[in-house]
Amino acid sequence: MRIKAGLEGEFERVWREIGDAVTSHPANLGQWLAHGEDGDYYIVSDWTDETGFRRFETSRRHLKHRQALHPYRSAGSMTTMRVVAHLPGAAGAGRTHEQWEAAG
Repeated sequence: MRIKAGLEGEFERVWREIGDAVTSHPANLGQWLAHGEDGDYYIVSDWTDETGFRRFETSRRHLKHRQALHPYRSAGSMTTMRVVAHLPGAAGAGRTHEQWEAAG
């Protein structure tokens, strides 16, 4: 998503404020906002299934959520995808970089 120049901070604030409209949906597993080096923003959300996501997409609450963010957008696109593999990381396992290096 491309945000109008100078409005990035305000966009991020509003996105956080209205995020509950997404994450409180019973099919939502989480949502992330990332800001790329190219200046574009990327919103990633995870859902239990496509049916739940599509129900959210057509909901009254989602339309209200989108309207709140619309004044900040200058361009955007959306794509859906399906995770085909997930490899959990070792963060939180208590190992140091040196221990990891020695193990391999």
